[in-house]
Amino acid sequence: MSESNRQPSEVLLHKHTRREFRERMQSGELKACIIPVAATEQHLEHLAMEHDWRSVMLVATEAARLLAPEVIVAPSMNIGISEHHMKHPGTLSALPGSWLSVLFDTIRSMHQAGFDNILVLNGHGGNIAPCLGMWGQFQQRLEINLQFESYWNLLPEEVALANLKTKRWPGHAQEFETAFAMAAFPENVRIDAMQDQEDREPLEATAEAGQKMIDEIVKQVSQYVAGMIDGTNVAEIPPFHT
Repeated sequence: MSESNRQPSEVLLHKHTRREFRERMQSGELKACIIPVAATEQHLEHLAMEHDWRSVMLVATEAARLLAPEVIVAPSMNIGISEHHMKHPGTLSALPGSWLSVLFDTIRSMHQAGFDNILVLNGHGGNIAPCLGMWGQFQQRLEINLQFESYWNLLPEEVALANLKTKRWPGHAQEFETAFAMAAFPENVRIDAMQDQEDREPLEATAEAGQKMIDEIVKQVSQYVAGMIDGTNVAEIPPFHT
């Protein structure tokens, strides 16, 4: 893609040529990077197995667009730590050590590219504990504004409660995630399967509620990253031992 054809607000790293990315970094235009992490795993009988990574990638991309041209989104890590789902064939899972190694290498690569503000935006519950266990060491190694957050944690409680009949989120393929899919990628929702599975919570989901929650999540993620850029949201690096 020539410079004359490239959209100046392109937010996806992998859509750039090396020249396009280099020139944006050298100009100082790019200020922060979002690295989406999630999973490919079973989501009951009615949701496609790509749900987690599609969801977090959508949130990251739309949030970056609100902050254009200052934010770029790296490719999603679409395999997660999903050992607890492996009894369902088709689920993909990485062991924590190997997964964390690839994640750190991704973070390190983006830091080497010039980013000091990096948000790892999570879309899968199984990734949380391993990340939190290592995060302080990641921050100490790089000494940058490196943060980890699950996108659903940025959904304000009042918005969730106003739109979820079950009042529970994020859950796993239940009302929250089903409503998200109905709004964002309805082709991934198997309506017939929702009727004959044991878990009945997905039946409470609506696309309207899903869209309202998505809109608020995107808004909150963009504000979170904006704070990283302007210095009002800076991670505290754990102290080094002396």
